[in-house]
Amino acid sequence: MCAKPIRPADIANRLGISTSALRYYEEWGIVPTVERGENGYRRYTQRHVAYFECVRAMSPGFGMDATKAVMRCLVAGKTDEALWRVSAEQASLHARKQMANQTIQVLDTDALDPVDRRGRPKRMTIGEASAKTSIPASAIRHWEKMGLVEPERDPDNGYRYFGPAQIRRILIIGTLRSAVWSLETIREVIRELDHHNVEQARRIAREALRFLSELNRCQMRGIHYLHRLIEMTDQ
Repeated sequence: MCAKPIRPADIANRLGISTSALRYYEEWGIVPTVERGENGYRRYTQRHVAYFECVRAMSPGFGMDATKAVMRCLVAGKTDEALWRVSAEQASLHARKQMANQTIQVLDTDALDPVDRRGRPKRMTIGEASAKTSIPASAIRHWEKMGLVEPERDPDNGYRYFGPAQIRRILIIGTLRSAVWSLETIREVIRELDHHNVEQARRIAREALRFLSELNRCQMRGIHYLHRLIEMTDQ
């Protein structure tokens, strides 16, 4: 005997969303095709519920765009591709966490003070600054246009050069942007740094690290639901 279909309202109440959200998930192609009864009503099954639960569990940690990409892979039967996409998102988060740690270390030490005690060059090209901070050169140029970064210019060839203070700026901007801090907050932190007040920058950088750690927990919860869904679909 076929299992009794599950009403959309029951699923929506269980997940704390509207029934229209369920229809959006269908339109986006992130749940399997839903059959309809003779009366035209949707006939949801426990399999659909598992997909809906997985979407709701993954989106806080991975964002809806990444979640949709993963779920479409599952709907298409491309489980391995879905898992590799999740791995890429986790690797990206880990890189953001490393940047936050580096920023905190820089703010807690004098490693980037104008006088480099370890004999490293005081100025870097944009390529060297990008390699040092793991921030794309395109992002650094964009921040320069926004007035967040102010590199020196060689008067002869016009090349950008980044001193210790600018490298520190780039790290801070990258860390705060990865933790979704507002542009105004970033400008305020930079203004404080320009007045040699690093305490606020330290505090916000640590808050950014806590945000990323919480995001990691959210991702782990989403992965738990994803694993449960894959086990169900593999049966």
